[in-house]
Amino acid sequence: MRPLLAALALAAAISSVGAAEAQSVAAAFQKVNTAVVIVRSRGKEIAGTGQVTRFSEVGSGVVISRDGKVITAAHVVQTADEITVEFLGGETVTARVIASEPGADVSLLRLERVPRAIVVATLGNSDKVAVGDQVFIIGAPYGIAHSLSVGYVTARHQPNTVYSELALAEFFQTDAAINPGNSGGPMFNMTGEVIGIASHNISRSGGSEGLGFVVTINMTRRLLLEQRSFWSGMSGVIVSGRVAQAINLPQPTAVLVQQVATDSPAARIGLRPGTIVATVDGKPMLLGGDIILAVQGKRIGEESYAELQERLSRVPAGSPITVTVLRDGHEVALTSAKP
Repeated sequence: MRPLLAALALAAAISSVGAAEAQSVAAAFQKVNTAVVIVRSRGKEIAGTGQVTRFSEVGSGVVISRDGKVITAAHVVQTADEITVEFLGGETVTARVIASEPGADVSLLRLERVPRAIVVATLGNSDKVAVGDQVFIIGAPYGIAHSLSVGYVTARHQPNTVYSELALAEFFQTDAAINPGNSGGPMFNMTGEVIGIASHNISRSGGSEGLGFVVTINMTRRLLLEQRSFWSGMSGVIVSGRVAQAINLPQPTAVLVQQVATDSPAARIGLRPGTIVATVDGKPMLLGGDIILAVQGKRIGEESYAELQERLSRVPAGSPITVTVLRDGHEVALTSAKP
């Protein structure tokens, strides 16, 4: 009987550990869920037919201050004309971008009105997170709000080691499910602190395959809250080499303006987005818009993107920002006050 009793005791112990773990996840979820929001954006884009159409994007976000600041993913809101934030009870509030870093896929929103019962998440210290730590993500995969996914931190990647397009992002890799709609949602540790912001996954099937990438909260805090990365309201494509030669650029590197958000700094300075859908050197892009040659007197390619953003962040509000563009074959200087 003793072996049988020992086996039963072991099974009971394993069961109790599993139940305790499940309860801790459930308790942590209940603690932080009300600070998570759905972010919906709308804007304009050029369809394959060349016609201007409207796009809609659904992502997630997290409230980080009682005055109505929300962190989300840059690709959800960067060129949006309209942004709304939906809370757990269904209340919807309009918002605007006040800082953004596409190079790390993170943006900071400010609510136009702060709900009375707003709940704020606690930001943790992502430097203390270790590979193997259990984590969970709350978001709106495929628009299904406040969905929970649980997993582990499976790797850590330093900036400029995963994607050249997201060179500023320090990433956690995770097997917690990340699907379309999760972007911008918070990753929490098991004490309910935000340790990262969901960005994207790598997938051959289109669904989650255990290769999710989350921007660390320390990097997000530095870019959005400390450095306050400048939000332009535009998206662009860097061109150089053979592509630059093919479109007769007067310098080795420049930026093709792709989309411009209504009433954004890019719109107020007068930047014109591309209008012609084309594939150049195997890459889809929009031609026919402005080509940025220089910002604040320094030519594109003479400094890194990070150095440019840091330079712009040091420009005081109300001071002029000058962008030199190639438009209809002529260099044109555009100037507007920094918001």
